Amino acid sequence: MASHVIDRVTEPQLVRLGEDLAFVARRGDLIALSGELGAGKTTLARAIIHALAGNKDEEIPSPTFTLVQTYATPRMPVAHFDLYRLGAPSEIEELGLDLALKNGIAIVEWPEHAGALLPASRLEVRLDDNGEGASRRVTLIGHGDWEARLKRFVAMRSLIGGGGGGGGTNGASCELRYLQGDASVRRYARLLRGPRPGAILMDWPRQPDGPAIRNGLPYSRLAHLAEDVRPFVAVANALHAAGLTVPRIHAQDLDNGFLLLDDLGDRVFGREVETGATDQATLWQAATDALVALQDAPAPQTLPVAGGGEHHVAAYDRGAMAIETELLVDWYWPALRGGVVPRQERAEFVGLWAEVFVELAKMPAAWVLRDYHSPNLLWLPERQGIARVGVIDFQDAMRGPAAYDLVSLLQDARVDVAPELEAALFDHYCAGVTARRTGFDRDAFTFAYAALGAQRNTKIVGIFARLAKRDGKFGYLHHIPRLWRYLDRDLSHPQLAGLKRWYDRHFPADARNIPLA
Repeated sequence: MASHVIDRVTEPQLVRLGEDLAFVARRGDLIALSGELGAGKTTLARAIIHALAGNKDEEIPSPTFTLVQTYATPRMPVAHFDLYRLGAPSEIEELGLDLALKNGIAIVEWPEHAGALLPASRLEVRLDDNGEGASRRVTLIGHGDWEARLKRFVAMRSLIGGGGGGGGTNGASCELRYLQGDASVRRYARLLRGPRPGAILMDWPRQPDGPAIRNGLPYSRLAHLAEDVRPFVAVANALHAAGLTVPRIHAQDLDNGFLLLDDLGDRVFGREVETGATDQATLWQAATDALVALQDAPAPQTLPVAGGGEHHVAAYDRGAMAIETELLVDWYWPALRGGVVPRQERAEFVGLWAEVFVELAKMPAAWVLRDYHSPNLLWLPERQGIARVGVIDFQDAMRGPAAYDLVSLLQDARVDVAPELEAALFDHYCAGVTARRTGFDRDAFTFAYAALGAQRNTKIVGIFARLAKRDGKFGYLHHIPRLWRYLDRDLSHPQLAGLKRWYDRHFPADARNIPLA
């Protein structure tokens, strides 16, 4: 059990506490609010629900008479319980607490009326009169997995500059607004006011290793994926030195996994194209120019981590590329066919790719940011040149063939890129690199572009199948036809003829869509 006391908490600071709790909340959480009548339990509950709903104007009635009130918020369902009128502890089962925790979170006022029937893992929030009238003493007590989470919560509030609560006891005065994230474990919030308005909070707890799948290593190790904030810090500083626009880091807590970053705005490339706010060719050419400029900066094997040692920049080698391509046979094939890939067909697939990886290993090593595409690029038109392109989500950067990032951009998984625009910007990139240095081998680069395009799109087809079948995120499936159009372009390269025959044989054009059932 862990506890934390915040003294002299005013009502606005209590609302801020609720918003902070909403930011860290996740499915299965129970937040138990106790205190005398008028202590502020309902105020805190409303703040949590308003923050989850993203709408401070939504009416949140007290469930004193209904005992439970439910809300469908964009992030997860919320059940608000008031157990003051509960006849007996056993009645809580009839109110649907277990179902509420299975689907979302539960906020429980008067939890003591439930006796010992509340889950052992929960966050208790006790509000007490501190004798000063306009403020309260708030005690947070973490049970079960909330013991470690409470410590991180306190660290987060300290980092964002919580100043209220007399004596600096962390009654945070910042206002957080949750930002919808991607498929990763990271979460983000925008600081709207407080000591650092206009900053972005990144919350990235270190993740435990998954199951070993090869040579005693989990997928994240084999694919060289970052597992905490340290690689982000190291790569951000290196890319800034190379002239790219990346979020500057204003404050950090490496051990707990929190960073305060520049807010580069909301003008994501994909949304700019979707709304017609900016011409796609303008955006994609600026991003191509940034990649050309990046070729002036060699990719080092190690980078310093400010305040935390050193980060090894791994090579994007055969092992990492292979484990990614095999996502196709591990996830897409079973989702499409309803069974595992036959051993002989898998062996042929692995062997054909192994031949390609031998050729790719001959390419010069350069920066490979790995996710240089529309969701991670922001338009900053008030700046000049390549500074107009804001780059985020680069913590998995490696050393490998430079063509990887170009094909990530020009064969965007989430936004259509016309073949004509792709070809024009490919030429633009080659001309730009040729003008900056001697010895650029366009033929070798063309092969690498096609091979890495096939490798990347193969990987993403497998990832989107995994997100649908394992995680229930079916929205990603509508991108798969686009990925196959790119794959058809890539596999037309003469040196990929063997792979093309394998793909055409097993995934003909009229049989590529995963059944939703």
